[in-house]
Amino acid sequence: MQSTEVKYEYLEHTADAKFRAYGKTKEDAFANAAEAMFNVMINTSKVDCKHREDIIVNAPEIDELLVEWLSELLFLFEVDFLAFGEFKVENITEKDGEFELSGHACGEEIDLERHEIDTEVKAVTYNDLRVEETENGSMVQVTVDT
Repeated sequence: MQSTEVKYEYLEHTADAKFRAYGKTKEDAFANAAEAMFNVMINTSKVDCKHREDIIVNAPEIDELLVEWLSELLFLFEVDFLAFGEFKVENITEKDGEFELSGHACGEEIDLERHEIDTEVKAVTYNDLRVEETENGSMVQVTVDT
């Protein structure tokens, strides 16, 4: 079983990018999934925390909540030209059959002189999507269309 010391790992996939992210909690695993997705696109260690974006997303299922969270971050990257390097999920709650995530991302506007775009992520997919509890916490598996 995977240790929670590893935040994420990339898995073999023929055309797209696939990864697993881990955390002691679902919140940590969701945050680490965001970091893994952004590191497909850009080197997050070169992103400064100059802008904080608060994010709240809802979905009827926990796996759909993961897709909504990552898709919202991808939208902000593509439309608002924001690169993020730090991710925090404060809460994942379930109420009346609906899941809600409250979190934030910290980053800055994309500067092509400093931020080299590596791989374009077109969308977060439902292909082989998993959100699971493990003996060490939580694991999520995501495939993104590149």
